[in-house]
Amino acid sequence: MEREQIFDAVAAERRRIADLLDALDEDALATPSLCAAWDVKTVAAHLVSVFADSFWTFQWAALRRGGFHRAIDELARRRARTPVANIARTLRQRADHRLNPPVTGPLSGLTDVLVHSGDIQIPLGLPFHPDGVQVGWALDFLTGPRPFGFVPRGRLRGIALHSTDIGRSWGTGAEIRGPAALMVMAVAGRVDTLRTLDGPGVSVLRKRLGE
Repeated sequence: MEREQIFDAVAAERRRIADLLDALDEDALATPSLCAAWDVKTVAAHLVSVFADSFWTFQWAALRRGGFHRAIDELARRRARTPVANIARTLRQRADHRLNPPVTGPLSGLTDVLVHSGDIQIPLGLPFHPDGVQVGWALDFLTGPRPFGFVPRGRLRGIALHSTDIGRSWGTGAEIRGPAALMVMAVAGRVDTLRTLDGPGVSVLRKRLGE
């Protein structure tokens, strides 16, 4: 894939999520997402925080809170206290911001926005059918050598992923079969999506996710 295609895909998904946020009422925004301990609005706020909060803001939060994940949580919750219209507007206006971390590269940004899109849409009962090519790229990243921050070491050891919709497979071992987008969610730790998948690998992954 080309880097420009990845950046374009991220921008398009941010704009689509911004449009969705404009259509949600307060009850929908307060719905628990698939991202542990965050509601729908906080997930959206995180998608803005990723590029709107400066490097030094994040570093200070990490130092003060004592860790990377705690800093992410604090910054997302802080931004979630602002009106949702502001979150949607920033997500739309700065959709073309390019995330390209030095270790994980641009695919980590695409994977992040796709997973969080599912975090928002699935619990709201909305269709979650992202572009199949992009989902394939996300699974390439998640099953690759450097999915830092997404997949802990050993989570997918001895597991084979077989998509039933885009004709691609990853890994070897106990099979997990299902739509590629839902496999992305499961691999990223969204336990609730495991019930939508089949195969002996499901129980293996469920155990590793602490279920």
